[in-house]
Amino acid sequence: MEKIKVGISRCLLGEKVRYDGGHQHDRYLTDTLGRYFDYVPVCPEVEYGLPVPREAMRLVGSPEDPRLLTIKTGIDHTDGMKRWADTRLKELEKEGLCGFIFKSKSPSSGMQGVKVYSSGGMPVKKGTGIFAGAFMRHFPLLPVEDDGRLNDPVIRENFIERIFVYKRWQGFIERGGEHKDLVAFHTDHKYLIMSHSPKHLTELGRIVADSRVKNHERNSIYVKTMMDGLKFTATRRKNTNCLHHIMGYFKKDLTGDEKQELLEVIEDYHKGIIPLIVPITLIKHYVRKYDKPYLKRQAYLNPHPMELMLRNHG
Repeated sequence: MEKIKVGISRCLLGEKVRYDGGHQHDRYLTDTLGRYFDYVPVCPEVEYGLPVPREAMRLVGSPEDPRLLTIKTGIDHTDGMKRWADTRLKELEKEGLCGFIFKSKSPSSGMQGVKVYSSGGMPVKKGTGIFAGAFMRHFPLLPVEDDGRLNDPVIRENFIERIFVYKRWQGFIERGGEHKDLVAFHTDHKYLIMSHSPKHLTELGRIVADSRVKNHERNSIYVKTMMDGLKFTATRRKNTNCLHHIMGYFKKDLTGDEKQELLEVIEDYHKGIIPLIVPITLIKHYVRKYDKPYLKRQAYLNPHPMELMLRNHG
């Protein structure tokens, strides 16, 4: 499988680029996700031209428009960092990124909840790093997270799932982005989208069916709506709804015992007794056994590599 290009803060790969000369190597990111992701490393502060080690910086002012200042000497690097970011973002356009992993709490790379200090010296955790904010404005569709939030298994699964969906979307665009292929893409992702937001699934169906719109306009509206919908968490209730929908495809095939077993497994998942991987595995068994081509296509049953074990959490 071709690796997926994902941007990342360089310190998370083990590079000693932090202000104190250290790193923040995250072995899950390098050793596990690194088997599937081709990382494009970025360190705003070093690439902007600051040395290692260097004086620590912090955000000062209002959370909406903070300044990036060195803590002791008060040197303002905001404008220089923004100019550098503009250039770097144009370079990153050529990389074909499918997401970005930021360093949490960083005044340059923190995605959210970064401390912003008032003139009186009191911090509020409402800021966004200068580079991270510029990146998210420049690439509004791309999935982004920070290393701290990825410790939450639900957030981690959602983020990685969105990256794989966006990679498939890139493939669809590279193949020409024709309407018939959008119909196929939408069909393949029906239950995956439903598990996040049934409302967005309905809206996406309307977008696909609207024949008055030109292909590139339709594709642009579709991908924005889809990526917005996928940000919603796939809850037990929504997953249970999808599982029951999928079970409907077997109503003429399953024996009485098989039907009862599947219903019980879905109910146990709904109650929180077992993880999602259990009903999914049983359904995939029946998909093969009873040869269901429509379900074989569903990204919901294989959204990302099994080895990542993202659906194994409680």
